[in-house]
Amino acid sequence: MSKDLPDDMPLNSLGLPKPPAETRVVVAMSGGVDSSVVAAMLAEEGYDVVGVTLQLYDHGAALAKKGACCAGQDIHDARRVAETMGFPHYVLDYENTFREAVIEEFADAYLAGATPVPCIRCNERVKFKDLLETAKDLEADCMATGHYIQRRMGPNGPELHCAADPNRDQSYFLFSTTPEQLAFLRFPLGHLASKAETRALAAKYGLPVADKPDSQDICFVPNGSYASVIEKLRPGAADPGEIVDLSGKVLGTHRGVIHYTIGQRRGLGIGGGEPLYVVKLDPGTRRVIVGPKEALATRIIPVREINWLGDEPLTARPEWHVSVKVRSTRPPREAIVRPLSATEAEVELLDPEEGVSPGQACVFYETGGTRILGGGWIWKGRAA
Repeated sequence: MSKDLPDDMPLNSLGLPKPPAETRVVVAMSGGVDSSVVAAMLAEEGYDVVGVTLQLYDHGAALAKKGACCAGQDIHDARRVAETMGFPHYVLDYENTFREAVIEEFADAYLAGATPVPCIRCNERVKFKDLLETAKDLEADCMATGHYIQRRMGPNGPELHCAADPNRDQSYFLFSTTPEQLAFLRFPLGHLASKAETRALAAKYGLPVADKPDSQDICFVPNGSYASVIEKLRPGAADPGEIVDLSGKVLGTHRGVIHYTIGQRRGLGIGGGEPLYVVKLDPGTRRVIVGPKEALATRIIPVREINWLGDEPLTARPEWHVSVKVRSTRPPREAIVRPLSATEAEVELLDPEEGVSPGQACVFYETGGTRILGGGWIWKGRAA
């Protein structure tokens, strides 16, 4: 931003002391309705909008696949929106970056018996890192996305808050956004009360994607079949092994550890007796360990790679009373976070949670409030 602007210049709708026409905004466009509405809304307000779509993987293979972002059809849709609203649009080839930063780790995490969340890594390592740097190279004043989350100015700078619509809130997937990134990012949809409002705006702007269905799958996992992707990336990953109970007794065989997740009950093929659930995966011995439902209950969770967004340093207190989410689909639960270092902590759930799995995120929320205080990655650490 120009340093010679007067201090009393009123802020525009993006919180910057410039007229919209002099404010360049790079909009990350996936080709879906959310990011398309963001771009159209800002263009209509008179901002200098530049649309950017990332080609993240071989869209030749993905052209026929609907319901995933950043594939061939989605690039086409993003381009049509840009043409409709009259702003420039660029497609950037991030295939190698995406494979190295997201897909390879996804495969390795699954092989290690974890349950990864690649969408978080994509935001952290691709969209909010490389794409954000590209936006700065394009001399943008900020970057806007179609995520449902709110950025609010607090006494110590920008804060991350849950979306107004709890059914659309994407805070679980954005906990690793750093304060530096947050200073540059904008989320214009976070205050909307429902997805219906977004679609109404798309219709108002005459966007060709107004009725486009929401994406359901991880973009590089067709039909939700994780195992088939892992087998393709890591031949031999689906070697069979034993299903054993907590005492080590062999109950049956399985067709590969990658076909199972913590908490799974169906499809074990070991009928009879009390219901059994997958309580642990041991890739080293190729064993799937099963047990009763109560064996799934977890109270102590080791967390590392913490991104902390509180006003004081994480280590400023011996413990923090917060709410945490251990799955994107579950409500926050009361917990105590005990820091072990600036990036590691032990989380104690006041009420045990079932199906907590290494590889998932543990996201921290202000108890009784909407602010996201950060989060980290669940692992098989000291406290497990």
